[in-house]
Amino acid sequence: MAPLLAALFSSLLTAALLLQPAAAWALNDAQQLVVESWRLVNQSYVDPARFEAIGWKRLRQKALEHPIQTSSDAYDAIEALLTPIGDPYTRLLRPAEYASLRSNTQGSVSGVGLQLGLSGSATGSDAAIVVIAPLEDSPADEAGITSGTAVLRVDGLETQTLGLEGTAARLRGAAGTRVLLTLQSPGGRPRELELQRRTVDLHPVRHRLIEARGHRLGYLRISQFAEPVPQQVQEALEQLQRDGAEGLVLDLRNNSGGLVAAGLAVADALLDGEPIVETRNREGFADAQQAHRGLLYGGPMVTLVNSGTASASEILAGALQDDGRSPLLGSRTFGKGLIQTLIGLGSDGSGLAVTVARYVTPSGRDIQNLGIEPDRLLPGPEPLDPGGAGDHWLEAAAAELASHLDGGSREPISASGKAG
Repeated sequence: MAPLLAALFSSLLTAALLLQPAAAWALNDAQQLVVESWRLVNQSYVDPARFEAIGWKRLRQKALEHPIQTSSDAYDAIEALLTPIGDPYTRLLRPAEYASLRSNTQGSVSGVGLQLGLSGSATGSDAAIVVIAPLEDSPADEAGITSGTAVLRVDGLETQTLGLEGTAARLRGAAGTRVLLTLQSPGGRPRELELQRRTVDLHPVRHRLIEARGHRLGYLRISQFAEPVPQQVQEALEQLQRDGAEGLVLDLRNNSGGLVAAGLAVADALLDGEPIVETRNREGFADAQQAHRGLLYGGPMVTLVNSGTASASEILAGALQDDGRSPLLGSRTFGKGLIQTLIGLGSDGSGLAVTVARYVTPSGRDIQNLGIEPDRLLPGPEPLDPGGAGDHWLEAAAAELASHLDGGSREPISASGKAG
């Protein structure tokens, strides 16, 4: 009797299993997206000890307990997974954000072409999101939007609620789509303006000759570290030297970073075999980056920085200061000592930004949340349009460089901010 009952039980169990829906045994595409995101962060995030504190494995299990049928469901679940890590730089990039970020690193953006900043207290209620400058040949430039114009709303959403990054993200989008802006020029009344987005060249490198106290100086502005930047910087430095530049003002204001490799290449062009940066990964291994011997430009220089100077541009600024190659003028930098990698998630066009390393300057300074103190603080108000008309910080930098040249020295100016 026992063998018969056992056989009957086995047959019933097999039948029951066969009747279970396939979803109980295989993850759908949306669920796979969540699991794959968890795996990628799990194997690459810089601080795996953080996972223990937040119950990382349990978070994956909890995410899959909820219905996940669509890409939108998956995105919500991934964001819920990442939030407890407490790292704003490790984040999901939905398809439009991922495409926009990748295009930025290639030197172009799909949007209206506005560079934005904060005016007033960055933490107070009077902070406003304002136009630093429109990009040349962009929809915003053609519409006559000027520096200092406040952006009040984007498609009816208040920019003070969206914040600076949220506002910038709302202005980006697919070429051919339209966006409604509510703007207020200095001293003017609010007005609405509809613009059509298109692909705009960021022009990340600009250069020209400037005059100061009878000296011809080169002015080199790098607004972002994108793929074309190293080659463009080389061409700019060669042209400025052919034009007889006696010194160089390097402007890194409002350069929020970009490709670390591009920043390292520019540092290599300005440092002669000296240390650039040391990166430290999740295993604690340190990788010191050293400049090659030889310079594209070896003359005297000063470097302008501000609170918008971040990430890859802080790597460059920190190396120039620590190696005594260039003094820094302006205001304290942003303080982002973390490095991210971009990872595509598959055919849906989404991606992840994951913090994979920390970095310190050549003297060992960890600048995360601290920033870099310039050798000389420049007085406010800070110029809204770096390199534009009335830029008194640029005038101060040029005057300091010219004063050095008046002393008869053609050697690099020593930076006094080197940490011990």
